[in-house]
Amino acid sequence: MKDRLKRLLPRELILDLEDRMAAAAIKAFQIVRDHAGLDKKRGRELEGQARFRIMEQAFEEVCELYGGQQLGGGVIPNTTLKVFQPFARFGGTEPGVILGLAAMPERNKLPVKNRSRLAAVSLNCDLTPRLDFDGTGLKIGDIFILFLFARHRERSGKIEEIAIGVVDSLYEQFLFYEPLDKFLSDGADVPQTGPVLPPVAGEVGVVRLKKKVQPFVPPEMPPQVEDEDGTA
Repeated sequence: MKDRLKRLLPRELILDLEDRMAAAAIKAFQIVRDHAGLDKKRGRELEGQARFRIMEQAFEEVCELYGGQQLGGGVIPNTTLKVFQPFARFGGTEPGVILGLAAMPERNKLPVKNRSRLAAVSLNCDLTPRLDFDGTGLKIGDIFILFLFARHRERSGKIEEIAIGVVDSLYEQFLFYEPLDKFLSDGADVPQTGPVLPPVAGEVGVVRLKKKVQPFVPPEMPPQVEDEDGTA
């Protein structure tokens, strides 16, 4: 699944989304702080609403810039499933991915259910083992995935985590979840090996030999005292 997601979602797209989401969080905080004149509780509520709307527009703009197709008429392609949030499809004529934006209450927690996400996660039924005796279950090539963010609870205007997630068709758990830095890393699980350098004089591999080897002194021997001229 991860290979497919990384193949269809350009790295530059993900990085641009990350930058725009961080900028949107700061912008929402500054708007409320400088212009709302609200107490802390109401200010945080308004900040959350403003943050998501600013992010939502930025999400649409970035996806369109990288060739994402906005779902025309609010209907998922090849289905009758209607959605009311901005989702963008990547993949052309092959089985692709439909990318959505969602806020997590905290890191690694499912975002709140709504009509759009419940409709979209039904695309992921083939990713969950199940018994399909009559073969009439939904079989659509696309996967629905979410670009997820969790606000920082202690620092207004900051984001604690951004991640890529795939929710199961029953909206009960993540089938796939990775923080963005791990998702973007290439070969992160492969041990890094540096170049092998040829040994030089006085070295074996990368272990340097001492120029002067001290003789072994058994621990039971009394310590020797040096004379004034430096001899033992």
